[in-house]
Amino acid sequence: MNKAFKALNDHTRREILELLKLKDRSAGEIAAHFNMGKPSISHHLDLLKQAELVSSDKQGQFVIYSLNTTVIDDLLTWMLNLKDQQP
Repeated sequence: MNKAFKALNDHTRREILELLKLKDRSAGEIAAHFNMGKPSISHHLDLLKQAELVSSDKQGQFVIYSLNTTVIDDLLTWMLNLKDQQP
């Protein structure tokens, strides 16, 4: 859960998640939305993968990234349960 919070703490990574919410994309398609180099985008994608917020699938010469909502569901459930515990 800590890795997810750390990943969500960055504006660029949140923007990547917003892009993936619309459709699965390759790293190049994601990079085209930002004014930074592909190595920087790869670093952000790696952190999102480590946090299990995105998954990747090799399709030919491309790696396609998709949003993994399971961790987000777990975070929301935890937060709602925490809120429910308040007196």
